[in-house]
Amino acid sequence: FLSIQPHEFFQRDGADIFCKVPISMVTAALGGQIEVPTVDGGRTRVKVPEGTETGKQFRLRNKGMPVLRSKATGDMYIQVEVETPKNLTRRQRELLEQFEKASNTETSPASSGFFSKVKEFFEGKGS
Repeated sequence: FLSIQPHEFFQRDGADIFCKVPISMVTAALGGQIEVPTVDGGRTRVKVPEGTETGKQFRLRNKGMPVLRSKATGDMYIQVEVETPKNLTRRQRELLEQFEKASNTETSPASSGFFSKVKEFFEGKGS
């Protein structure tokens, strides 16, 4: 009986490889590049577009496992998880508070829309 321990970083589904990668709140908001390990022991860069949210998946073609009895190779899927900052300094806290004050419905459309609907509901305008 053969038992294989789960890998700490990669999960496999057939020839495809999946992994979750944490990114900073700043990288998610402004965009940038992240470097991720590949199953062949190398590393590759992934471009993260501005406004990326937790759960966004990126596909790297032919970076997965070889397909049995074939020359094909599976793909690698990277799912990002935006990290919420912890243990902020006083200055970092002040900057985030300034950012919140400067934010509007264009910078946070989902939460702005949600809170507008909640407000309408409690004011008797909702269904």
